Amino acid sequence: MKYNSTTDKNITVSASQAIAQGISTDGGLFVPVEIPQYSLSDIEALTKLDYVGRAKKILTDYLDDFTAEEIDECVTKAYTAEKFGSNNPAPLSYQKYGDIDMNILELWHGPTSAFKDMALQILPHLLTKSLRKTSPDKEAVILVATSGDTGKAALEGFKDVEGTKIMVFYPVDGVSPMQKRQMTTQEGNNVNVCAIKGNFDDAQTGVKKIFTDKTLVKKLNENNYIFSSANSINWGRLLPQIVYYFSAYSELVNDGKISLGDKINVVVPTGNFGNILASYYAFRMGLPIKKFICASNSNNVLTDFIATGTYDKNRSFYATISPSMDILVSSNLERFLYHMTECDDVKVKEWMTSLKTKGAYTVDADVKEKIANFFAGGFCDDEKTKKIIDEFFNKYGYLCDTHTAVAVSVYKDYVESTGDRTPAVIDSTASPYKFSGSVLSAVAGGEKLPDDEFAMVELLNAKTGAPVPAPLAALKDKETRFTNVCEAEDMPEFVLNSLGVK
Repeated sequence: MKYNSTTDKNITVSASQAIAQGISTDGGLFVPVEIPQYSLSDIEALTKLDYVGRAKKILTDYLDDFTAEEIDECVTKAYTAEKFGSNNPAPLSYQKYGDIDMNILELWHGPTSAFKDMALQILPHLLTKSLRKTSPDKEAVILVATSGDTGKAALEGFKDVEGTKIMVFYPVDGVSPMQKRQMTTQEGNNVNVCAIKGNFDDAQTGVKKIFTDKTLVKKLNENNYIFSSANSINWGRLLPQIVYYFSAYSELVNDGKISLGDKINVVVPTGNFGNILASYYAFRMGLPIKKFICASNSNNVLTDFIATGTYDKNRSFYATISPSMDILVSSNLERFLYHMTECDDVKVKEWMTSLKTKGAYTVDADVKEKIANFFAGGFCDDEKTKKIIDEFFNKYGYLCDTHTAVAVSVYKDYVESTGDRTPAVIDSTASPYKFSGSVLSAVAGGEKLPDDEFAMVELLNAKTGAPVPAPLAALKDKETRFTNVCEAEDMPEFVLNSLGVK
């Protein structure tokens, strides 16, 4: 199994090289040259395994330069009951919203109460093993841009991991108070956190520029450092997310909700396109998926792209109550377009260059048609998000966070407009307590809310009875360690100073 760059398929690397580097030297993203194919009998075999067993099978088929023992160690250390509360880290919750079945895939039972744990609890194990194969004398410098959840999940995953240092950049006014507190109180001797004056796209662009700055890379090399990433631009971050779609399908079969071979729909609240791209890889492998429903908030650049074939980031940016989706440059769309064009790296590079220079590009008519055959897009503003949270809890008894509510809203609209009742898996990406102020204001019926974040957590718990995740409750008394703030253009200097490199 080899991996190519999306913008130069002459660049070919092994699985461990793709994970260790994070991004190709030409700025492209690594994609598998071949996608493993699963028959219905292969999927039936997965239904008889637990989550760990399913993860071992899928990772083995993509990481052929890892031994069975290495993959076993990575998976069993990542998905423990101690970290996720049970032996199934991604359980389904069967709910009703009116007469619409909601098969909620709860991806937030890990140590940071967000779906990013599903990948970021295993990525440190994959990365350290990759580095031993590719750069045994180098220490990895993990750079992360976050719109909220990735930052804390990466910090927690890489905390005190030998041979690594991790730096997280987040938009100073673009994360929830709970997300900010999770990051700024992070423990660990190898971690650093910095807010940037700008939005997530500025942070993400800054990280990509650092990765492709040859002078900076050379300087780090001379000091025995190598850059890598924990964002979903890293294949080692995206690959583990494929597993939970196969696992959800297996659970639907085992619970008698569908029969083996039946198609499902997938509904994903998305900003950077990584989570929904993982479901597309599952489909390409053979998972029976009929429709991918892409749910956006007011930053609805993906909704417009699916409808028109034009990706245009030249628009107003909204800071919403679903901040992890406040993104106008969806990095993983690049991988998707590579597959949609039958691996046309020249075309993908042309579009990505246009995005950088003009802020927009338009795909060919045949690509637009192919996307429309499988994808539906919709969006939901903050007012409607709060209404969904209120109704879902007060009428139907299920409390969800602001991102899950966007997915529920878009799926509800999709069913009502199309009549498509194909059983759907709806991704629930975070605990409601990560966004307690917004969730509380939605269910409290106009009641005056306390100013303190943890007072809001206690009030939300009192009103709903939903248990507060222990890691979030523990944040109340933690000391703030990181107060750094810098301009986006000063990110390289921050990295060098943090490493003590001149």
